[in-house]
This record gives sequence, structure tokens and C-alpha cells, in this order.
Amino acid sequence: MGKVTRIVLGLGVVAVVAAGVFYLSLPGLLPASPDAKAPDATTQVITTGEYLARAGDCVACHTHPGGKEFAGGRAMPTPFGALYVPNITPDEETGIGAWTADEFYRMMHTGVSRDGTLLYPAMPFASYTKVTRADSDAIYAYLMSVPPVKQKNRPHELRFPFNKRELLVGWRTLYFTQGEFKPDPAQTEQWNRGAYLVQGLGHCAMCHTAVNALGGSSEAAAFEGGMIPNQNWYAPSLTSNREAGLGNWSLQDIKDLLQTGVSHRSTVYGPMAEVTYNSLQYMSDADVEAMAVYLKALPQRDSEAPPTSQARLVSPNVMELGRRTYEKQCAVCHGEEGKGFPPSLPPLAGNQSITMASPVNSIRMVLNGGYPPGTKKNPRPHGMPPFSHILNDDEAAAVVTYIRVAWENSGTPVEPRQVNELRKLLPE
Repeated sequence: MGKVTRIVLGLGVVAVVAAGVFYLSLPGLLPASPDAKAPDATTQVITTGEYLARAGDCVACHTHPGGKEFAGGRAMPTPFGALYVPNITPDEETGIGAWTADEFYRMMHTGVSRDGTLLYPAMPFASYTKVTRADSDAIYAYLMSVPPVKQKNRPHELRFPFNKRELLVGWRTLYFTQGEFKPDPAQTEQWNRGAYLVQGLGHCAMCHTAVNALGGSSEAAAFEGGMIPNQNWYAPSLTSNREAGLGNWSLQDIKDLLQTGVSHRSTVYGPMAEVTYNSLQYMSDADVEAMAVYLKALPQRDSEAPPTSQARLVSPNVMELGRRTYEKQCAVCHGEEGKGFPPSLPPLAGNQSITMASPVNSIRMVLNGGYPPGTKKNPRPHGMPPFSHILNDDEAAAVVTYIRVAWENSGTPVEPRQVNELRKLLPE
């Protein structure tokens, strides 16, 4: 037997042993417990569960656009292929109707499905693990009360090797820490409530923390911002006052932005608008204030140095083109001095979301426009029209550059190629 043959056979044996260890280590079905109590499904618990499901924004992922609520089927594009979100209505054949409350809690708490399958981390179990058993049971009771929908789950379309769930063992080892939220006794009850909601059901870190090539994120870099995979929006840092850090915001402005979608400081668009529309507008004033208190108190971590004066230099021709474009297209809503008419029409002068290191969001807004969400407290929001059909790459880059550096804004210039790259993307 040659050396190469022995190596191949040896690797084969190792692979077989590893596969055997993996399958033996799978949790499998939960054993039936003779002491298991029937879940409490009173109206009060179901109402609480509905509120908590709103806080977790379950409907956003588990509902196909135009489809029935919680019936799944929505494609979730990832760098590794498309995931299709499952049916979580109480249909016993295609949904979670056959699940017990224990199995539902295990899924939320450990990321393990009813049959022992490891879940892909697009399901935010790394955040939901912090949810208490009582809250998990309330959400379960609510989901069991919604109309069942018989709709089979669509298989995921992930590329090899990402379609091999065995790899999730490594991902979980690196990036998943199991455990319910533990209140910090050094903090107030309000801060702890906000931390529970932001870290747990709100799963804010899913977007506001950079994701690496393995689809994981570092807890040490939590809330420091990053591109949202496959959505081409930048979720700003919540820990830097040069981005969306809220240290110098008033609590009222933070609450307004979260719950209403508009504030005197800024407005939500894109994926955050969906969060406000589906989730945050339904939360109580007390819970939104608790989240605001927690977010405002996040420790400041500015990992990048401010742009140098050299980096902020703009060609006079570009600045003049940007100024003329702004006066013609933008000043009617945002004012000649960029002060806007808040909260309906957001200011651009002094707006941190305009001057972030990443200009992606500003370019997308100029090209595609957008609307803040219609909410209970702001049912008729003012929208931003698209300009992709009016402005060429040079004009769009110049006007974005202008608003990033005018009125003592501290942003950097934008290149026409950056506009062109985003112009090719279809608006969501």
C-alpha cells in the first residue's frame, strides 16, 4: 500500500469517526416528560405573547410578502445562498402545531429544532437565548393561537459546503454562548429592562455588529456597526457618537426615532424602517424608554480615527456641482442650510447618519429615495423621491459629497464609481 493511499484511507477514517461523533452528539428529540404541565394559554398570556412576538419582530422574517402571517416561505439571501424561513403557524403537519412548549423553549434557548436539527444562525437564537422561560412560553401560547396555515417549508438553497449542518458545530463553538439574560445589579431596573429587550428579543446586534466571512460576529465588537449582508445597507455603530451613537441625543429623540420612525435628529429608512413598522411602534412607551436608556448608556468605542483634513478635500468643481444640484433638487425640503423641517423632513446639517465613514446609505437614499414607516404616532410620513433617473453618477456623487462636507459636516467625498456600483442594485 502506497503512502498516498494510506493517507487517503487515514483521512477517510478520521472523517467517518468525526461524522459519527457529530451525529452521536446531536441532541435529538426531547424525551417526553411525565411531569410536563400544559402551557398556560389564558387570554392574558396570549396577549403578552403577542406583544413579545412583536418585540422579537417574528412576523418580519416568518411572513412572505403578500402571504399569510407566520406561514414562512420568505427567502433570506445570505453570502452562502438562500435560506427559506419556516412556517411557525400551529399547523400540525407543516408548522409547529405538534411542538411542545419545552421544544419551543429549547429552540429559542439553544438553537436546536424539535427534531434535534441545528438551526442556521439567521434565526437569531444567539440573541433569543437570553429570553426567559416565561416569555418563551407566552410567545409559544400566542403562536399556538394564530390561525394554522398548511404550507410546506421550502428547502434551503445553500452552496456546498454551507449546506452541511455539521459545520454549524464549529460556528456554535466560536460564536454562540447559551444563557438567559442576567440583570446587572449595579444598574437600574429600567436599564436592565432595556438591555433585556435590546440584547434578547430585539436582537439589535444582528444588524449593528459586523459579520465576518464565517457569518459570525465578535461579542467584543457588539453594536459597532457593519454592512448588513446581502442587503447593501450599512447599520451604523451604536457605540460611536460619530455614527448612530446616542450619547449626545436626548431620550425623547431616541424614543421618537425607535417608536415613531422620525425625530428631530434623524429618520429611519431601509431595514430599520421595517423594524419600526413591524415591531417598535407596538411597544409600550415604558419599554421604548427603557431601550433608549440602555442604548444611550452604551460605552463609546470609536475604533476609527476621524477623517483627516486631507481626506476631506473636495475639488472646487465637484463642490460647485454638488451645491447647484442641492439647490435645484434638495433645498425645497431640506432647506438652503440643510436644517430640514424636523421631524417630518430630516436635517442634513449635523446629521451623523450623513457623515458616517460609509456613504452607502446616503447614496442609496439619493438614488432610490424611500419612506420612513407609517406608524401609530406618525401615520402619514413624508417620503424622499428617487433621483436615479434624474442625476447621473457625477451629479449624484457631487450632491452626496456636498451634503457630507457642507455646513461644517465632517464627512468625506464620494466617488462616481461608488454611485455606479449601487445604481446597479435593485431597490428592495
